[in-house]
Amino acid sequence: MTVATVKIILASRSPRRRELLSKLGYQFEVVAPEINEERNAGEGPAEHVLRLSLEKARAIGAHYPNDLVIGADTIVVTDNAILGKPASEADAISMLKQLSGKPHVVYTALTLMIQKENIARSDYDSTRVVFNELGQDAILEYVKSGEPLDKAGAYGIQGMGSFLVHHYEGEFDTVIGFPTKLFTRLFEEVVSCRNR
Repeated sequence: MTVATVKIILASRSPRRRELLSKLGYQFEVVAPEINEERNAGEGPAEHVLRLSLEKARAIGAHYPNDLVIGADTIVVTDNAILGKPASEADAISMLKQLSGKPHVVYTALTLMIQKENIARSDYDSTRVVFNELGQDAILEYVKSGEPLDKAGAYGIQGMGSFLVHHYEGEFDTVIGFPTKLFTRLFEEVVSCRNR
């Protein structure tokens, strides 16, 4: 299997994921899944993102069983709380106040699946991010921009939200929501499995 011999489906609405996958040189279609993203009782952050990336891949793989489907999920974890996408502007403000001046960890999981061939590979990466101290006015102005409303933890490190971040330790792409090194490894594992 090579890039030219398999149809790739990205199971995500995220424009950041589309952009990063395109930069790697892949042609693909986008088909976004509809799944329940609530955390299961007793589920740790890594378990949570891995399960959701797998469920997203399965949901789309059921309709595209011959194709390579990529499921992805990103969460922000601070003080043992998982922050997904904010439900409202008020929720985004609350999240940013919670993250202000403190470290948090961003987890992104990927699942690559060819359902008909019973091939699935999943893994996650994590990056530690430390926020600057944020004033109320800066938070309100950022939330009013609309950027935080479709992002885990209510910020985009690669966009206007870069001013929020003091520093990070790990892969920048993981925070954006598509760890490219992890994707490349999983893709090679799927290729190897298919060519056996």
